[in-house]
Amino acid sequence: MQSLRIHSRSAVPFSVEFNPPRDAAAEARLWRAVREFERMHPAFVSMTYGAGGSTRDRTVRVTGQLATETTLLPVAHLTAVEHSVAELRSLVGAYADSGIRNILVLRGDPPGDPLGEWTKHPHGVAYAEELVRIVRDLGDFHVGVASFPQGHHRSPDLDSDTAYLCAKLRAGAEYSITQMFFDVDDYLRLRDRVIACDPVEGAKPIIPELMPITSLRTVERAEELSGRPLPAAVLERLHKAAGDDPEANRAAVREVGIEIATEMGQRLIDEGAPCLHFITLNFAKATSEVLTNLGYGVSAAPISA
Repeated sequence: MQSLRIHSRSAVPFSVEFNPPRDAAAEARLWRAVREFERMHPAFVSMTYGAGGSTRDRTVRVTGQLATETTLLPVAHLTAVEHSVAELRSLVGAYADSGIRNILVLRGDPPGDPLGEWTKHPHGVAYAEELVRIVRDLGDFHVGVASFPQGHHRSPDLDSDTAYLCAKLRAGAEYSITQMFFDVDDYLRLRDRVIACDPVEGAKPIIPELMPITSLRTVERAEELSGRPLPAAVLERLHKAAGDDPEANRAAVREVGIEIATEMGQRLIDEGAPCLHFITLNFAKATSEVLTNLGYGVSAAPISA
């Protein structure tokens, strides 16, 4: 069984996140990005899971194809939303049948409104910690969990949020991938909190998640995904580039977004991050540019998306 390659003596590795396609056209675009990233040799690739299992069948199929038809190491997402324990076990079995042994366990967001009320399935689980134990009890899996540099929006405070993360790690998670953020200090403070909470569990990798901003519309998407507003300094740089005509100045906004992601990536490398994990939205170009800026030696072949 192959575990995540998130340690390297020569360079900090990187990884990328894909979203399950909702139709044939989106699937074709996804596979174009997959083949571009395959040339870049990421440590692993993750595939998200639609709220409430809305993309379940396509997610399982495409993630299995990543395992069998590419050289990439896939990490499958698994959420507890609207699933019974029996359904969760069945889904883990489907992943295993496809040769997937790396699973990122998440409690998940309510379908339709990520910030809405979270309701436990009558025969499901209430916490990601429980889901970690289920997956670990089903076989020899490598399990990761989510972490939140600014705290999860449902946690009453940062100390509680840190305690929840440590509980997930104690339950058997081997690493965590953070929620997207735009202030590296938030990541560093998270790392310090986990070490203070539990020095043993704090030694496990905390992988920072980044998303290059390529337009003002993706700012809204970034805030939706993170559940937090972007830092004022970041917004100021983007809006300055946009000027009075964001459409006419899209290239300038994109350039600043790539600069911000590059600056964050370099500082994270300097601060000892174990890996850089990029949200791609199933496009390769922006992430490729950031990696090139960081000296990853990405292939000079043209990127189509």
